[in-house]
Amino acid sequence: MGDFDDLLKANQEYAADFKDGGFDGIARAGIGLVTCMDSRIDPLGLTGLKPGDAKMIRNPGGRVDDLTLDALVISVHMLNVDRIMIIPHTRCAVASNSEAALRERLDASTGQDTSWLTLPVTDGQAAALVTDVQRVRAHPLIPDSVKVGGFIYDVDTGLLTQEV
Repeated sequence: MGDFDDLLKANQEYAADFKDGGFDGIARAGIGLVTCMDSRIDPLGLTGLKPGDAKMIRNPGGRVDDLTLDALVISVHMLNVDRIMIIPHTRCAVASNSEAALRERLDASTGQDTSWLTLPVTDGQAAALVTDVQRVRAHPLIPDSVKVGGFIYDVDTGLLTQEV
C-alpha cells in the first residue's frame, strides 16, 4: 500500500459525486478568510459558506504577514473579494506559547537548531488581531470600500465573535 492510498481512495469516492466543476475561481460570496491552519477549524462551515464562495488563506495563528497581504490584494482585485474576515481561534498554540517554548519543542522534535525559522507567535491575541485588521485596512492596494473585520473563533463552542 502506498503512503497516500487511503486518501486517493477517498478522493475517488468524492469525485464520483463531484458537482462543483466549472467554477471560474472567483469568490462568489465576495469573502476572503484568513485563519489558522488548525484542523479544528472548518472555515466554510463556521461561516455558512460553500465551496466557491470564499478565498481562504491559512497559516499558523491566522496572522496577516506579507504573503497573506499579497494574497488578499490578488483576492480583492482579481477574485471578487469585498469583505475580509481575519479569524484566529481560542486555545491556539501560536497565541498561547512563547517563541522560546515553541522553538524548544521544534528543536527537540527536529533535533536541530530552528532559530532561523520564523514563528508567528503573538504576545496577546486580541492586540495582534487589532494590528492585523489595521494592517489590511492600511494597505495601499486594498481600497477603503473593502470591509475588514477581526473575529475570534471558539474551538470549544463553535461560536464566532467579532472583536474588531
